Amino acid sequence: MAIALQNETIFVNTLKDVAFLFFYLRALTKNYILSPSIISKLPNVGTTIFTAINGHALAHDAINLGQGFPDFAMDERLVALTNKAMKDGHNQYVHGNGLPQLREVLADKIDNLYGNKVSANEEITITPGATYALYTALTTIIQPGDEVIIFEPAYDSYVPNIEINGGVVVPISLEFPHYNINWDTVRNKITAKTRAIMINSPHNPSGALLTDADMQELISITNDTSIIIISDEVYEHLVYGGRKQTSVLSYPELYARSFVCFSFGKTYSCTGWKLGYAVAPPSLMAEFRKVHQYNCFTCFAPAQYALAEFIPEKSYALLAADLEERKDFFAGEMRSTRFKA
Repeated sequence: MAIALQNETIFVNTLKDVAFLFFYLRALTKNYILSPSIISKLPNVGTTIFTAINGHALAHDAINLGQGFPDFAMDERLVALTNKAMKDGHNQYVHGNGLPQLREVLADKIDNLYGNKVSANEEITITPGATYALYTALTTIIQPGDEVIIFEPAYDSYVPNIEINGGVVVPISLEFPHYNINWDTVRNKITAKTRAIMINSPHNPSGALLTDADMQELISITNDTSIIIISDEVYEHLVYGGRKQTSVLSYPELYARSFVCFSFGKTYSCTGWKLGYAVAPPSLMAEFRKVHQYNCFTCFAPAQYALAEFIPEKSYALLAADLEERKDFFAGEMRSTRFKA
């Protein structure tokens, strides 16, 4: 059999000829073969700023202040409890919503700190970090075109988390120098498409705290609406100067429409564990868990057993005093440099 190709005639008589023809055609068309391609869901997103800062710090042997992890060891007691859990054989899946004992301990903590008797079975889910909890909450609620109000500067996961779910980011700048929220601006930004408002207190990166007055404003704005609150409270224990954390969990009107997200890594200086949890009313948490079960399903078991035993010791109550001493020392040293806050 003869085949004419671009003024050339190729004779195909054997299987060897067929193989030659295949590779010949492949060579001719290699510049025209389509490569697999995708339409990016995050076309404007590059490498996270934390990766860039870490690279610069390593390259210049610099002290890295860019990412939220400590330069000191976690509590040896918690390390020992984790090792013990592994040696005791707690290395298989735990319940998808989190170890029941751990959820019970967290429910007690929430009641003691915030006066909210949440259900360990229906309102708490253990997650692989607080960022995951925030993402899952947004994935649970956002439909394409929904608007989500955020306050800037903001933790860098908020915007891509909203956009990848088809949501529209509505940014509002916090007011310098105290990084307050202008609630009149919030009212003016709310539309029929507003699905959620994201708040973060203590705030990353400014450290600002929401007050009772802020919570009352938020109650006033969201009453009789379908707006959902997503509250990032991972730094709940990093509150200084004798002040106290103002949590959504302490306000029944807000909690009824909220997902509240926390981090074990930030509280117990073990950021590499990537463990956190979300708290929400039963109707919201039921939908959250539908997404969670097909994404993560369950989290690292030994650490959950260790935390269930360790949290009642209330070491978290000592965190602020320890870090405040470090903060004050650092601030004092910085005053002798050319750098100004």
